[in-house]
Amino acid sequence: MNKKKNSLKIACIQLNSKPDINKNLIKIEKLIITAVKKGVDFITTPENSNIMHSSKDILLDSCSKKNISIFLSRIQELAKFNHVWILLGSIIVKHTKNKLMNRSYLINDKGIIVAKYNKIHMFDVTLSKNESYRESNLYQKGKKLVTVKTPWSTIGLTICYDLRFPTMYRKLAQAGAKIIFIPSAFTRTTGRAHWLTLVKARAIENGCFIVAPAQFGQHYKGRETFGHSVIISPWGKIIKIKKSGIGIITAELSLKEVEISRKSIPSLKIN
Repeated sequence: MNKKKNSLKIACIQLNSKPDINKNLIKIEKLIITAVKKGVDFITTPENSNIMHSSKDILLDSCSKKNISIFLSRIQELAKFNHVWILLGSIIVKHTKNKLMNRSYLINDKGIIVAKYNKIHMFDVTLSKNESYRESNLYQKGKKLVTVKTPWSTIGLTICYDLRFPTMYRKLAQAGAKIIFIPSAFTRTTGRAHWLTLVKARAIENGCFIVAPAQFGQHYKGRETFGHSVIISPWGKIIKIKKSGIGIITAELSLKEVEISRKSIPSLKIN
């Protein structure tokens, strides 16, 4: 771990998750090991890291308690063995007999799960006659905002469609978050139109780092995601971006930049 608490070396993993959890886990393991070799302190993966599918039956079967336990245990082992923090941006877990949860897991460098966040905003949209999504038919929405104190700073946890609700990010920033994570599986349609504009806006509005690992490419039955995993500075500058393909981006974050940005433009103050 980086001994400089005001500096954090972070890695964003970009995935192309498929319907097979075991194959996805193998890919994630390899990418985590690659990131570790780059000397990072903190690794994060995108939304739907364990599986990409729209069939409720397939998801309920694949995301059973047993399967999720195996998946989580392996990631916890990797975190502990390599002395790194890992944010599973989200994995799909079975919640009830007929509902799932889209959930982030934060694992510390001892392999302990220290926080969970359940996606609050469901992606219920109609983009065209041929493209629509109804996450609320599959998932139980979360209710609580989550911030977590880490050795470097307080961080905020969000997932994908949450990005379009700026008051959520303001609350996280006012609660002390200097880094806010947005693991995502943005559609190609909405990604091309809005992704970079939105992530930059959330960084600028709140004077914080935005770390947004993403899914990329074709997944199943025409489902396609935009990629463009990105790390944004508090001033809205793109520090690193991976537009396409599977892989990793890394960056060294100086938390002093947050203090400078918020002092220069004190928009977080409540009048």
